[in-house]
Amino acid sequence: MLDLKTLALAAVVGLSPLSTAQAQAVAPPVEVADVTRYGYRVVKIYPHDPKAFTEGLFFLDDALYESTGMNGESVIRKVDLDTGKVERQFDMAPEYFGEGIAPWKDRIIGLTWKHGKAFVLDRHSFRSEGNLSYTGEGWGLTHDNQNLIMSDGTDRLRILDPDNFNVVREVPVTIRGKSLDYINELEWIDGAIYANIWQTDYIVRIDPQSGVVTGVIDLSGLLSYAPRPVGNVDVLNGIAYDPRRKRLFVTGKYWPALFEIELVAPTAQ
Repeated sequence: MLDLKTLALAAVVGLSPLSTAQAQAVAPPVEVADVTRYGYRVVKIYPHDPKAFTEGLFFLDDALYESTGMNGESVIRKVDLDTGKVERQFDMAPEYFGEGIAPWKDRIIGLTWKHGKAFVLDRHSFRSEGNLSYTGEGWGLTHDNQNLIMSDGTDRLRILDPDNFNVVREVPVTIRGKSLDYINELEWIDGAIYANIWQTDYIVRIDPQSGVVTGVIDLSGLLSYAPRPVGNVDVLNGIAYDPRRKRLFVTGKYWPALFEIELVAPTAQ
């Protein structure tokens, strides 16, 4: 059943919401106004821990890094892409609900949901190097090689000084002139911000200066490609990009697979 946020976003963009049983392996219709709709093609499927409530994801130096949520189950870990084996892990104390993560120099910065605390880890040893503070909720995190970019579930992105988490500026996100909230996991890809929209099958591409959504990726039906029976899964969440090999990875909370996908551009009809 499609939720209200999915229907609202689809209406704004001009999409026809699809059931999760419909896999988008063909090109979608040509773009509508200034928002381009993309379909997808599954390139490769990798194992993913079905017990991982995925909150953050990034790919660096041929390894996948993931953060998970839920009190008592929140971790930050380095994972072998091909096998899904955990190579290194930092366990948060039970009172913390982990959220998005991002690399910064030789560190990993990991948000928490409601504690206003970001963990700072050495990326190689996973030893704690302290923490940073912020107000409000923490959802997604990425960087543009100059600043960190954070979402908090609203329609605004915070541009942060990576050394102290001071807010440099805020960017309101809009789609066709309307505010777009529930912005979740983030990834910086080729000069744009890609973001999961919570409880939908959509990833949006956001212009980092204006906050305007310039593209929507419809991932309806992706989970149907999972190689084994799907159990108690949750929403699509998790975007990682390998800039060297131009690989795009996506997954979801409690999903049994991580997917490498290729975007299918619109075609004129």
